[in-house]
Amino acid sequence: MMKQLTILFSLLTAAVSVSADWLGGSIDRAVERVKPALVRIEVVSTRFQSGRALKQEEGGSGVIIRKDGYILSNHHVAGHATRLVCILSSNEEIEAELVGTDALSDIAVLRLKPDKAREFPVAPFGDSDQLKVGDAVLAMGSPLALSQSVTRGIVSNTKLIMSRGVGRLTLDGEDVGGLVRWIAHDAAIFPGNSGGPLVNLRGEIVGVNEISIGLGGAIPANIAQRVCNEIIERGSVRRAWLGVEIQPLLKSGPARSGALVAGVIADSPAARAGLQAGDVLVSLAGQQVNIHHEEEIPPVTQLIASLPIGKQIEATVRRDGQTKTLRLATMERPLMEPKTRELKPWGITVRDISFIAAKEKRLPDTNGVLVTSVRSGGPSGEAKPPLQAGDVLREVAGQPVRNVTELFAVTDRITVGKTAPVPALVSFDRRRENNLTVVNIGVKELDAPGAEARKASLSASVQAIGREMATQLGIKGVTGVRVTQVYPDGAAAKAGLRVGDLVVLLDGEKIPVQQVGDEEVFVQMIRQYRIGTKVDFGILRGKEKITLNIELTAAPKPEREMRRYQDPNFEFTARDLTYHDRLSTRRTEGQPGAMVAEVADGGWAAVGELRGGDIIVAVNGETVADVAMLEKILKRLAQERPKQVVLRIQRGIHSHFLELEPDWSQNGTAAGKGKS
Repeated sequence: MMKQLTILFSLLTAAVSVSADWLGGSIDRAVERVKPALVRIEVVSTRFQSGRALKQEEGGSGVIIRKDGYILSNHHVAGHATRLVCILSSNEEIEAELVGTDALSDIAVLRLKPDKAREFPVAPFGDSDQLKVGDAVLAMGSPLALSQSVTRGIVSNTKLIMSRGVGRLTLDGEDVGGLVRWIAHDAAIFPGNSGGPLVNLRGEIVGVNEISIGLGGAIPANIAQRVCNEIIERGSVRRAWLGVEIQPLLKSGPARSGALVAGVIADSPAARAGLQAGDVLVSLAGQQVNIHHEEEIPPVTQLIASLPIGKQIEATVRRDGQTKTLRLATMERPLMEPKTRELKPWGITVRDISFIAAKEKRLPDTNGVLVTSVRSGGPSGEAKPPLQAGDVLREVAGQPVRNVTELFAVTDRITVGKTAPVPALVSFDRRRENNLTVVNIGVKELDAPGAEARKASLSASVQAIGREMATQLGIKGVTGVRVTQVYPDGAAAKAGLRVGDLVVLLDGEKIPVQQVGDEEVFVQMIRQYRIGTKVDFGILRGKEKITLNIELTAAPKPEREMRRYQDPNFEFTARDLTYHDRLSTRRTEGQPGAMVAEVADGGWAAVGELRGGDIIVAVNGETVADVAMLEKILKRLAQERPKQVVLRIQRGIHSHFLELEPDWSQNGTAAGKGKS
């Protein structure tokens, strides 16, 4: 018996030894095949902040995929590069150029620029669809800007997504996880590994390492290869777009197949075809659509992106128990965030207005230039009123500016041959207001940034003229208030009151407001009069002193006076919409909704991804007219204790259905898990 056990042990030992030798041999062969094609990428990238284009040195990895020097890497490594230098496995340094980049897939393509024509070693692509959980993989790259390294691991998940508990990966306004399901693996990766290949034991590229969230995450090679080919062929990636936002089916809904239409972007193909939030999308272009879990969203996004651009397709939806077939004409997917540029003569950074940005800002079209940041103490920062990030430039010196190119052109015309800054009248939009300011356009040595007066944006509201502000405005010792916004179509606007006016007299009486927080004194002075009374206001407008006779009207209730409800079960606070809320969101008085004022961390509302600023418009299908109705519904549900509670919310221009599955305790508070 002992002899038999000894023989068996020897056989097992030999088998393990053979397996280890075979695995080691496979690793050696894989490394030998890929390592010559590895590159370390040294990047000087540009980020735009505080009205400037700021340069910074970064590093990443890449791999040569064609003999003529094309390199595969990540968009977040090289997509904003000003200068690229690649260090080959032989330690040779060669400059490279950015061929093209794609934020949605986080893929960038570079090309080496050698002194003379030559061929480079390449690594071949493998089929990432053939990967299985448990397969051995190698992560290759240049972590921490070191020379090339290799780490070994196994595939843990072939369909990794970033759920709400982890967060989203957003690049240049694009949700990468909306398109990509990552290959999760436990081969160690570190900063600098980004863009490096994930390799199987045959020495084939099966992924592009991108993220590390405990596990490493790689973009599947099949996606990366398709994107690379298109970038090499035409410099960018074109995708079809419908403007429909989808999410998994609600467990509480009647549908058992399809995908829930969460929202539809205005003026999109989906909107023109008649798709509506709440529809269940059954098929698209003849292909069945099913989304029960978040992992199933990226394949549908890929399906939409692959549709022929500008062609008619059919979409089948279920609505109110009926099946409908709709015809859509696809359009090219709009760029989420156009390229940002620095405009030094203004001290600002700007970009064109994308289709989506126009919708987000509720603009009629994409004409104009979006200010993304302003340099404190620069020409635009010192204008009165100063420009701010988010402003949309419309005209400069009487010339319309529809895009960044036209803004640069008019700036050149204004400043050519000038040795000093040139004052120019600028028209810009800010929160649905059209404003004028004067910017002294021209490059000059900027002073160190000083203290800036606080700015507000409330309609028909004021801010205190503090002592420091009065000194800086050249009216030292003067007290009163500064107009920050005027109610549209109100009596003050009709009387000619403007943003920036300094109100220093009320019926000849000085206004004793001279520090932040004293605005209520002015409010109380106004309240001494009856509604409908006409009052003389002494105004300083620049160097001009004027008097405006304005009829006092009923002021809308401020936020602090709105009715609130704090729900103990889902742990959030809501309030009625103020006049200012409706003005900024373009909601009429009759439109329903309750504003989420606060969401407690760790509460079920937070788990369900409810956020401050969301507007709740329905709960379990019941319309929420106001916060009183919301309170009534939620209290009733606390008694009924349904398995699911579905909140329909408005978040900017988007609508979402948030579903929670609470366990109701005996005292009526929710416990358990939430899902959206």
